Amino acid sequence: MASRSKEYYDSHPEAARKKRAYQRRYKKTKKGKISQKKVAESNTYNRRNGTYGNGDGLDYDHATGRLEKESVNRGRAEGPRKKGSKRARRTARRNRKK
Repeated sequence: MASRSKEYYDSHPEAARKKRAYQRRYKKTKKGKISQKKVAESNTYNRRNGTYGNGDGLDYDHATGRLEKESVNRGRAEGPRKKGSKRARRTARRNRKK
């Protein structure tokens, strides 16, 4: 017997997608004060420049201090995701085993 919320999200895929997006965002930003500060700074910048929530595909990049396409900004390899980092090698090894 499934819970009421599971039944709801099974029958409303758009609501389930929004919930998952919120959960990903929450998981990412609640890791520490620095992350929260970066998100707040990015949101403020996007609101001031009229790009917040309008679907234009642009994001404020805290590293370069300018607007970039979301895919570029979120896909950039930084820190542990850089090629050659210990964490990246470990992940690559794990993926090869599958």
